[in-house]
Amino acid sequence: MEVNKIYNENCLDTMAKMPDCFVDLTVTSPPYDNLRDYNGYSFQFEEIAKELYRVTKQGGVVVWVVGDETKNGCESLTSFRQAIYFKEIGFSVETMIYEKAQSCFGSNTYYLQSFEFMFVLVKGKKPKSINHIRDRKNIRNGVESMGKSGLKKDGTKAERHRKGMSEYGKRKNIWKYGVGGGNTGHPAVFPEMLANDHIISWSNENDLIYDCFAGSGTTLKMAQLNNRNYIGSEISVEYCEIITTNLKNLKCSIVA
Repeated sequence: MEVNKIYNENCLDTMAKMPDCFVDLTVTSPPYDNLRDYNGYSFQFEEIAKELYRVTKQGGVVVWVVGDETKNGCESLTSFRQAIYFKEIGFSVETMIYEKAQSCFGSNTYYLQSFEFMFVLVKGKKPKSINHIRDRKNIRNGVESMGKSGLKKDGTKAERHRKGMSEYGKRKNIWKYGVGGGNTGHPAVFPEMLANDHIISWSNENDLIYDCFAGSGTTLKMAQLNNRNYIGSEISVEYCEIITTNLKNLKCSIVA
């Protein structure tokens, strides 16, 4: 299986070429519900989920970015069903939120819709690579006198102790980005920094990053810029051409 390639084919065909426990991290967003037209393509969710589990290394991660269609006043809940299925086939599931800086749509009945789910799916109990982004400024920092919570067995209050507080703490699980990635010709480009931040969080240099719905190539671009190897699957010839344009300053080749 060659790496640093875009495979112009169904992702099931690409993953069929992969051995077990091959990929360190997948960052992808499937063509969910009927929110956009992806050149008329649909996908076989359960088969893809099983293959993702097989090809992911122990401790490897799949980041699955997905939302729900609202129709006749009710959300589809497709995202929930997918998350539950991932858990049933063996993944551990952690829910994160992609908050959109711009509210894209809404209704007169409910509040503006401004988020998608980012399910962090781990093959095992915890990720093998954890590099927390620490850009949340703490209210307090430096060495402070801290009180331990609770009481001693005899009912007296625990002694205070000195503890160092960092200026910045790790992020919370709601990440905010501007919507889209420019005029690429693809209907659903997620922000480059969304892909970037998951890549640096759940992988290390020289790891293999996969995107089973490569789209405009955002995940592949950010993988290469962060010194990771990549494989992308994209069934649409037109979208593969978009990828080559987006990666024109990077090394990129397509396998048809």
